[in-house]
Amino acid sequence: MRSLCIKTNNTKNIDYLLNSLEILDIKDTYYSCKSFKHYSNIIIHYLGNDLDYFYSTISDLLTCLTFDSLEYDFLRKIALQNYFYFDSIEINQVLDICEEVLCDSDEFSFENRYSLLFDNFYNHISTNKKLYLNGFLFFQNKKYFKYLENTVDIAVNKFIIEREYLEFISLLRIYINSHSSGINLVSLYYNSSKPALFDENNNVIDINDDLFDMKYMSDISFSSNDYILNALLTLIPKKIIVHLADSSIDEFINTLSLIFENRITICK
Repeated sequence: MRSLCIKTNNTKNIDYLLNSLEILDIKDTYYSCKSFKHYSNIIIHYLGNDLDYFYSTISDLLTCLTFDSLEYDFLRKIALQNYFYFDSIEINQVLDICEEVLCDSDEFSFENRYSLLFDNFYNHISTNKKLYLNGFLFFQNKKYFKYLENTVDIAVNKFIIEREYLEFISLLRIYINSHSSGINLVSLYYNSSKPALFDENNNVIDINDDLFDMKYMSDISFSSNDYILNALLTLIPKKIIVHLADSSIDEFINTLSLIFENRITICK
């Protein structure tokens, strides 16, 4: 017989483990839960001969518990500790971005995190009869927590960039709404390599940097999209028609739509 005692004082974790053990109904396995002053003990007895099966099943259960019940709380704790100057709304926005990072990242993928936790749980329970769940997670899974810390850092960088981007959009909206229009209609024939502007008489609008005062650019190198935006900010058309060469709306077109709002029409 092989016995394992899982110790935790988290009621939510206890319920998760007991419910999962009931659903799994592991062959030749019996379990009970006893509450003491500081911990509740979930005691699992395995009477079978396939120890690898038993260790793997319990390791999978504990790994899933970490993902389903604990990981979000870990991310929140890291964010609150490392970025204490953010308010609660900003922290929640960072945590939303964390979920996106974890979904999109290869390095922090579910498979990598699962494998890391599963192996650590397996190695521990195959050589120990007791598992102090909280202590084990915090002190025996440093690489996993490093993943989470890096995830929060990436999310914060994305959050700051997005916030600055929205502030930039807001300033440009204020600018165009506080100035009179210099032209009725501008057509933008857009592709990512060589966009072009035309006036309402289909004459080409020269967008070289000698023609327009720089409304927002700093002393850096510019792309053709930068000059297109600067030209539109100088002319402030009453209406902009965007003709897309490949029918796809990219980040630049999205930015124009946010800045010029109801002045812009997109033709695919």
